Amino acid sequence: MSEKDISKNNNDESKVDVRNSTFKSCKDVDVRNSTFRSCKDVTFVLPAQLSSVACEYDQVNLSGDKESLSVLEPETVEGGERGMWTNQVEFFLSCMAYAVGIGNVWRFPYKCFKNGGGVFLIPYLIMLALAALPMFYMELALGQFYQLGPNKVFGKLAPAFRGLGYGMLCVTMWVAIYYNVIIAWAFFYTFASLTSHLDWADCGNWFNTPDCFLPEMAKQCDEDSTWWNNTCTSISLYCKARGVEGAINSTHCLGSTVVETLHQRVSPAEEYFKRYMLLMDDNTSLDHMGGVNWRLAGCLLLSWVVVMACLIKGVKSAGKVVWFTALFPYLVLVLLLVRGVTLPGAMEGIKYFLYPDWHKLLSVHVWTDAATQIFYSLGPAFGGLITLASYNRRDNNCQRDAVLIALANSGTSIFAGFVIFSILGFMAQELNVPVAEVVEGGIGLAFVVYPTAVTKLPVSPLWSFLFFTMLLTLGLDSQFTMVESLITALYDEKPSLRKNQWEIVGGVCLVGFLLGLPMCLQGGFYLFVLLDWYAGSWSLLVLAVTEVVLVGWVYGTERFSRDIYNMGIRTSRYLSCYWVFTWKVSTPLLLSCVLVATLLDYQPAKEGDYMFPDWANGLGWGVAISSLVVVLPLSCKEIWSGVLSGLPLSTMFTPCRLLRDTATNQAIKASSRNLDYVKHEKDNIEADQN
Repeated sequence: MSEKDISKNNNDESKVDVRNSTFKSCKDVDVRNSTFRSCKDVTFVLPAQLSSVACEYDQVNLSGDKESLSVLEPETVEGGERGMWTNQVEFFLSCMAYAVGIGNVWRFPYKCFKNGGGVFLIPYLIMLALAALPMFYMELALGQFYQLGPNKVFGKLAPAFRGLGYGMLCVTMWVAIYYNVIIAWAFFYTFASLTSHLDWADCGNWFNTPDCFLPEMAKQCDEDSTWWNNTCTSISLYCKARGVEGAINSTHCLGSTVVETLHQRVSPAEEYFKRYMLLMDDNTSLDHMGGVNWRLAGCLLLSWVVVMACLIKGVKSAGKVVWFTALFPYLVLVLLLVRGVTLPGAMEGIKYFLYPDWHKLLSVHVWTDAATQIFYSLGPAFGGLITLASYNRRDNNCQRDAVLIALANSGTSIFAGFVIFSILGFMAQELNVPVAEVVEGGIGLAFVVYPTAVTKLPVSPLWSFLFFTMLLTLGLDSQFTMVESLITALYDEKPSLRKNQWEIVGGVCLVGFLLGLPMCLQGGFYLFVLLDWYAGSWSLLVLAVTEVVLVGWVYGTERFSRDIYNMGIRTSRYLSCYWVFTWKVSTPLLLSCVLVATLLDYQPAKEGDYMFPDWANGLGWGVAISSLVVVLPLSCKEIWSGVLSGLPLSTMFTPCRLLRDTATNQAIKASSRNLDYVKHEKDNIEADQN
């Protein structure tokens, strides 16, 4: 909507009969619950900027209210200050650090390579423009205007949707539990890099098996032998070791068994990851979990201690940390790229990364991959963006921030692709194999393929240390936001808890550590895979579709556009039409398509050749459904409370007028102060020039 249209709508809204079904004055509401103030304690005011009637309570604390019903404002509880960012740069860096995470390094390059190289950027950028960016901006504006966390804000938009934020927090809780395990792994590898020789560089360690294989060592063997048990072994002995009597020739065992089919080769980096760090053995499974891996448990404890230390004072302490954690990864990426492109074979790897396969554009799977990659990368629907923006000043230009962060996120993903594939191209040349044979995505890329690649570099411990320190900071940034979302939810539920920040932050981190300990068992890696498979999959998409429908259709883009306008954020008519179209049409439609495709493409959890048992998949479905189940009780309670209070059902789908009017007043005041400051500075500049 343009400025002219919004001003007209504001004038029209001021003429609304306050007796309509969307708002009742206090004398029309039968307030029987003792937790609410009686009408004699309520004063009626006429805000000059809005000319609309609102019930305003004495000392209303908008930072978080204790409520039984969202449409009735309860008596507030005195608590500490909600807090704000020290400056807007810290907010920007925190949002950028949240969006730019581990997935930009270990997932995007692989998906781009797998889905047509440079062609993948076409659906990726289209999905960014039509779904991910609009939702990113929507959540920033929502949190900034209402200055509430996800557990409170949706109940204010429409009481019937009060439980939506709790569903998001449930997803965030599950993800935060296993995400810190990745950070613990990064700590482990960072410490392991503080040596003159990397343990995963060869097969001569106690944890290596006879199947440990190094292609460069195999070149030493003649045609009648093969590399096995860390040495060149004759084909005859190798066939016997595999249970086949003798050999016919250099390529076949007795019984016409091809020697190549007997190989069970594993790289030393993979054995280091599974057998040394995770302490897995041949019979480890979900039915045989083994004992506690105390080294890994110690790294997990360290991870949570770091998170606690950085969040102990909320956004004030976290805002200082992101100056390092948000910028350091870019320094490392630049160093790795400079080193990577100077290596032989680097250009071949980059060509594999970008070489376009135009036929891939006709594949639905490519478009689905593009949508899921950019959606999970920017991180809407977790509640983190709403939480970060809720500590903002209301006059901050979050539209500018959303666009810049989205572009920085996508640019980082592409840049990381050049870094990764330049090293993989060098690795492929060293091993004398095609680039496609060394490419792997996800955990395998970060903890197996890339560690193998750095062993080929001079001063390999240094490059290993830099890489895993980068992973560490990327992971911590995202973890900070997820844990802060959970802590903010507690504060918004009970503002008096802000007086006990040390106890609350420490308690949340302690619970997270205890819940993550099962993933430090010998078979805990399978629990990690199970949570990663189910926690943030289709259920998150359901919440995202519900959220964008709530804002776009129930709350309405007209109201939402007025809220943005009142914060002093101005847009052209064409840009306003773009935002409205994406919020109402393209975003819910595309996310719904991705949701359907995700459900149709469902496969039971597996890890390599290990297929998870039925009970484990049932547990995974329980984790996924839990984030939807928590939505229903609170939303149903809200509707039932409204019925008992004598309110019409339509009130359950209309915003809380008191909170919105008060937030609007404060937004107008903030934006007016900002305009006055700009005008004053402009006058000073003109005076100096004269």
